[in-house]
Amino acid sequence: MELSEMFAGREAMIAEMQSRLTQVAAAEGLPLTTRSRTYNSRRAQELGKWAEAQGMGEQFHHAVYRAYFVDGINIGLIDELISIATSVGLPPDEARTVLELRNYASAVDADWQRSREMRITAVPTHLYEGKRVAGFGAYDDFVRLIGKK
Repeated sequence: MELSEMFAGREAMIAEMQSRLTQVAAAEGLPLTTRSRTYNSRRAQELGKWAEAQGMGEQFHHAVYRAYFVDGINIGLIDELISIATSVGLPPDEARTVLELRNYASAVDADWQRSREMRITAVPTHLYEGKRVAGFGAYDDFVRLIGKK
């Protein structure tokens, strides 16, 4: 879906979000490309759960980040996800089976349920002792969250 469709009438909000994201990424040394589309990440989440179970979660999550935020790849497509999994050394046949059988759907459902119970509505959300910072907060936001430097 085009971001302009998703946020119709709120174009200033899109520009503000992308500006903030660009600033945070630059400060952290993360690669980032301005994007105009968003893709459904549900399958990527399911495959990520499987990758974690294989001991390859971190590598897979980094590769999905790069695919989505740098290369603009549609991470909602099974073939793209299999390519990403393969790029980090996960077996493509197993990845396809996991996606087709939805083996990790219930694990992702449980994560989403927990998020609803915790009233998390933004990604990322950082929680500490009952307090939260939603979105890409500045360093001072985290100092306030944790209460120490």
